[in-house]
Amino acid sequence: ATILRGGVYKMRTSPDAFQGLGSNALSFVDEVTKNLGMPIVSEVTDPRQVADFAQAVDMFQVGSRNMYNYELLRELGQFKKPVLLKRAFAATVDEWIKAADYVIKGGNDNVVLCERGIRTFEPTTRNTLDLNSVAYLKAHTSFPVVVDPSHGTGRPELILPMSLAGVAAGADGLIIEVHPRPSEALSDAHQAITFEQFRTIVEQVTKVANALGRQVEKP
Repeated sequence: ATILRGGVYKMRTSPDAFQGLGSNALSFVDEVTKNLGMPIVSEVTDPRQVADFAQAVDMFQVGSRNMYNYELLRELGQFKKPVLLKRAFAATVDEWIKAADYVIKGGNDNVVLCERGIRTFEPTTRNTLDLNSVAYLKAHTSFPVVVDPSHGTGRPELILPMSLAGVAAGADGLIIEVHPRPSEALSDAHQAITFEQFRTIVEQVTKVANALGRQVEKP
């Protein structure tokens, strides 16, 4: 792993679900970053949060539900830290690119796009991971693109094969939810994997990347 994703605010479909610890968690984020020596990315949900987040995180995340939050995107354009922009679950690729343009026109061209699955008629998986979009973006834009197979499938047994497929499609990175005891996770427990499973994914992804003439960055 080269960057740690830690949530302060958590956008949830149900108001009764765990919403994160809020701004009080920023001190935890700072402590973890210092102890692990790893950069951290965290989701910002409101333009008023950006300045405080900028003091604690290395990268801003815009979640799927906020891809159309244009005021937030404009505000992030005022800062020079990289922005991880997740695709809204019903957004076209063109709408996704235009959302990134809001950040860029504000003065920040350091935007990374994240394919995290779209909503389709298929109920077996949480979302449908659209790897067509990854290949298209790599062929027609200069954006770095990462894939989130955890949200893209919602099923831990599918994270490995979809990680491999994502790298084969051209993804520059992966976002994977890992927990020492997945069943005890307060958020998305059903799609988290163990550290041992994550280690296996890294090993297999490295093989696929090497076969394609690419290298996997080591921490």
